[in-house]
Amino acid sequence: MMRLSQLGIAGGLALTAVSAWAQTSPSHRLSDAAVRAVIAERVEQARQGSGMVVGLIGPDGRRVIAHGTTARRDTQVVTGDTVFEIGSVTKVFTALLLADAVERRQVSLDDAVAGLVPGWKVPEKGRPITLRDLAMHVSGLPRLPSNMAPKDPNNPYADYTVEQLQTFLATYELPRGVGERYEYSNLGGGLLGHVLARRARTCYEDLIESTVTRPLGMPSTHITLSAEMRSRLATGNGPTLEPATNWDLPTLAGAGALRSTVNDLLTFVSAALGHTATPLAGAFARMTATRRPTGAPNLDIALGWHVFTANGRDVYWHNGGTAGYRSFIGFDPAARVGVVVLSNSGSPVGVDDIGRHLLDPSAPLLDKNSPLLRPPVTRTAVSLDPGALDRFAGQYQLAPQVVIAVTRRDARLFVQLTGQPEFEVFAEAPTRFFLKVVDAQITFEVGTQGRADALVLHQNGRDQRAPRLP
Repeated sequence: MMRLSQLGIAGGLALTAVSAWAQTSPSHRLSDAAVRAVIAERVEQARQGSGMVVGLIGPDGRRVIAHGTTARRDTQVVTGDTVFEIGSVTKVFTALLLADAVERRQVSLDDAVAGLVPGWKVPEKGRPITLRDLAMHVSGLPRLPSNMAPKDPNNPYADYTVEQLQTFLATYELPRGVGERYEYSNLGGGLLGHVLARRARTCYEDLIESTVTRPLGMPSTHITLSAEMRSRLATGNGPTLEPATNWDLPTLAGAGALRSTVNDLLTFVSAALGHTATPLAGAFARMTATRRPTGAPNLDIALGWHVFTANGRDVYWHNGGTAGYRSFIGFDPAARVGVVVLSNSGSPVGVDDIGRHLLDPSAPLLDKNSPLLRPPVTRTAVSLDPGALDRFAGQYQLAPQVVIAVTRRDARLFVQLTGQPEFEVFAEAPTRFFLKVVDAQITFEVGTQGRADALVLHQNGRDQRAPRLP
């Protein structure tokens, strides 16, 4: 179903193998040509953005394989130093801040969040929410706060304020006991970053720089871009290859605000693997030592990392996505290999299957003929009489707890999914509309009374029918 963003776990793809990549050797022994063939196919045939960069690291060193350009109709090629938004991979950095603070005995994993933000009311049920709960997505907080009402849906976190965050926490009732169940939460990741920065009496970006990026030697990992970094920034592409707005997350920065490069992220993975000496070694070890089941088969959650277990091996990983970018970072501590994949595509397909396959050859890649890899369709908006839009306005039941609200304002039509912000839809035919923020379309079924009796949501190769509510 539609989401405000892909900021977080992409997951859930039905993967089928690509025979050319059905190899059994460790990832760091795959040829550069084999890697390049797959990413070239994603960029050229499937039109998944204009550029993709893969980084591999192991005991024998690091390699970077890239294909494409920083923007469509541009000649500047992508490299290991091209800057991308990394979305929710930021949460791994936020968890590392927590682990380092624990190593320094500045906080405990089981410190209550409420005790670190005096004057704030933080919801609790059964027990208080702790720093560990936020880092492991078991706080009971939702994926996003319900009081987000972005003025610009293309930059949805930009105007969400600390005051709004405080108000939401003061009024929200947890649906279950704290620590009972894993539920991925951008809100929780953002709150953790805010709390840690506030405790350190600084901002999140400065805390990341002083604690992580400067000690590790990661000069191209920032939130605020210098002019020089901006010259290396790949242009984001939305799901239909329209230029995407870069995101700003001032309040929830810890959830997904960082920009980085493959070379910098390989340095991060090298430190996590122990290939390079670092004062953060204890913090990296603490992150992987703390884990619990998520409820999904073979998938645990550690501090910041997700852990997939297959063939007796653990792969630590995280992915991310913003409007115009997708990212994957992961490593296999037993094989001592790591992978980074960055793309300037907002496609929901993401790059996870490439990263997973490079770490675990038994994890299949998407087949090049998969419907998920069909090139995006260019859609053209047409004008409809404003009065004709009234027949679509109403509430439609998509799932037991999910409603799509359709609203007309003047000559514009908007849709809003339960718990998500409102988005404009654009007509391409009298009863068929499309979204620009995600690759999704809506067809209205008009009955004999002249108004819509149902709508069908078309997304990710699925057609989901939602009857109109009385």
